[in-house]
Amino acid sequence: MQNFVFENSTKAYFGKECVKTHLPELLGKYGKNVMLAYGGGSIKKNGIYDELKEILEQAGKCVIEFSGIMSNPTYAKVQEGADLAKEQHIDLILAVGGGSVMDCCKAISLAAAYDGDIWDDFWSKPGIIDFPVVPLGIILTVSGTGSEMNGGAVITNEALKIKTGRDYPVCNAQFALLDPVYTYSVPEFQMVSGGFDTLSHIMEIYFSAPDEDNVSDDISEALMKSVIRNLRAAIKNPEDYTARSNLVWASTMAENRIIKLGKRTDFQCHIVVARRFCPCLAQDICQNLLPCFAA
Repeated sequence: MQNFVFENSTKAYFGKECVKTHLPELLGKYGKNVMLAYGGGSIKKNGIYDELKEILEQAGKCVIEFSGIMSNPTYAKVQEGADLAKEQHIDLILAVGGGSVMDCCKAISLAAAYDGDIWDDFWSKPGIIDFPVVPLGIILTVSGTGSEMNGGAVITNEALKIKTGRDYPVCNAQFALLDPVYTYSVPEFQMVSGGFDTLSHIMEIYFSAPDEDNVSDDISEALMKSVIRNLRAAIKNPEDYTARSNLVWASTMAENRIIKLGKRTDFQCHIVVARRFCPCLAQDICQNLLPCFAA
C-alpha cells in the first residue's frame, strides 16, 4: 500500500433513536444559538422537524432557522447562511438532510468565521485553514453522498458557472447522527439513486492505482457487494431496517476516507462507471436505475 496519513475527527452516532438518545447531551457542549439548517421542507412533513425542535427547545437553545438549501448548493446560498450566522452569533450549525445540506453547511461554517472571500481563497484553489470554524453537527436524512464524515463540500458558483469541491478536515462535522429510520420517507427513486451514488464513490476509488493486493480494495469489494444486496432488499421492503441501516453505513464508509488509504483515488470515472452499469444513462441520474437494480 502507498504511504498515507489518516484523520477523521467526526464522531458518529449510529442506530435507531440515536438522535433522541445523544443529541440532548451533545447540545450541552455548545452555546445557546443554534442554526437549524435544512432543504426544501420535507423534514416538516415526516416529523423530523418537530422532533428536533422539541429537543432543541428542551435544551434551552435559541433556534435560528436557515431553510431552502437546494440541490447543488450555490455560493450565494453559502454567503446568505454565513451572513445569518454572523448576525445571530451562531454557536452551532445543525445540518439536517442529505449531501447538499451538509456541503452547504460545511462551507457556511468556514465562511462565518472568515472575513475574506472563501471562494477565492479556499475553493478556486486549495487554501490553508489555520483558524477555528463554526462548529457543525449533522443529522442524516438521506444517504448516498457520504458527506457526513468528511470535510468535503461541492459548491456551485453561479456567477462564474463553476462547480467544484474541496475537502478540508477542519470542516468535518463535530458529530454525525445516523438514524436509518430517518431515511424511510425518502422516495424509492431517490433511495436507489443514493445507493448508486455510493457504488460510484467506491468504484472510482477501487479502480484507481495501485492494483496490487491491499486492504482498502478488500474493504471496497465487501462494501460493493453489500450495497447491491441491501439495495435490492430495500426495494422489496423500504422499511427493512437491516437493509436501510447497511445502506446508510456503506455510504458513510465510502467517503469517510478509510477505503481511500493507500489509493490514488482517481475521481474521473464517476459517470463512466454509471454508464457501464446503466447504458441508458443520459444524465447524472437515469430514470431506469430502478429496473436495472431490481433485476
